[in-house]
Amino acid sequence: MFFLVYKQIMIFMPKCSLLLRKGSLLLSALAFLAGLAPAGFSLAADAVPASVIVQAREVDLGFPVEATVEAVRQATVAAQIAGRILDVRVDAGQRVKQGELLMRIDVREAAGSDASARAAMEQAAAAYERAKNLHAQKFISQAALDQAAATFKAAQGAVAASGAGASHGNVTAPIAGVVAERHVEAGEMAAPGKPLTTIFDPKSLRVIASLPQYKLAELKKSARARIEFPESGKWIDVQRIEILPTVDPRSHTATARLYLPENVEGVVPGSYARALFTIGQAKKLTLPPAAVLRRGEVTAVYVLDDKGGARLRQVRLGEAVAGGELEVLAGISSGERVSLTPQKTGIELRAAPAAAR
Repeated sequence: MFFLVYKQIMIFMPKCSLLLRKGSLLLSALAFLAGLAPAGFSLAADAVPASVIVQAREVDLGFPVEATVEAVRQATVAAQIAGRILDVRVDAGQRVKQGELLMRIDVREAAGSDASARAAMEQAAAAYERAKNLHAQKFISQAALDQAAATFKAAQGAVAASGAGASHGNVTAPIAGVVAERHVEAGEMAAPGKPLTTIFDPKSLRVIASLPQYKLAELKKSARARIEFPESGKWIDVQRIEILPTVDPRSHTATARLYLPENVEGVVPGSYARALFTIGQAKKLTLPPAAVLRRGEVTAVYVLDDKGGARLRQVRLGEAVAGGELEVLAGISSGERVSLTPQKTGIELRAAPAAAR
């Protein structure tokens, strides 16, 4: 009997120990989610996180509009003769110099056309000479002579055009830049006017935005604007603003061109952007995006006190202001200090009670 009771106690004790450990972990997790540290807890001196004091500051009031990046200088090279594409020497993303050979087109068909045009011109020249002799002898009228002269001139023009066509077998870059797209492959047939490749100059870029008609008068007075690239968090000051003088009758919007500085890194034509036109200034409470901790739809920051303690506090944020900081609508007050490394602060809050034990 004693042996059976002893055995049941030995089996039950590990389970109790496991339940106690789980309970301790659960309490620690609840304390972290609530942003609470144990009573009297503060971060170690060497674990004090980087922080910033939240303050109200003058920020630009902006009118945001969606925009798209485009190249100021862009060229689509088209074929000027018919023929099979023999050699393709460039691909999308490749840098090319002005005058660099892009591809070669078979000019034999153009050469055949040139021979035919020359033969037709020789016949027209002989007919014109005969007409002049007959007109001198009063056998044909002035109108017949003029018609022969016109036929000869047309034949000369055809020879010039066919000769120029034969010289267009080598397709070269009209500008220096980057190949945005190659429209054909080797072996395909080219035809006059068919696009072959598109090249853009990456040094000169601008942003195209549509401005609502009701805001035009106010936005035309704005001398400043900034461009935001949301995926990278980058902000760029606009060098020049150009608003076209016409309004689209269907959308009732005007087109604005906002020119970026030269050689902007990481921005390519077709990229999405937001243009923020400056229409005034106001004082707003802001904080850096690095201080914000996002968990689903919950937005919070770690507020630090003078004793080194940290407490998680939910905040309500507004739009990003010029400079990339976020407007604070509720949750913290001016003068409070927040952690710039919220994830690290949270880990230290969880680890510190265990270390204290």
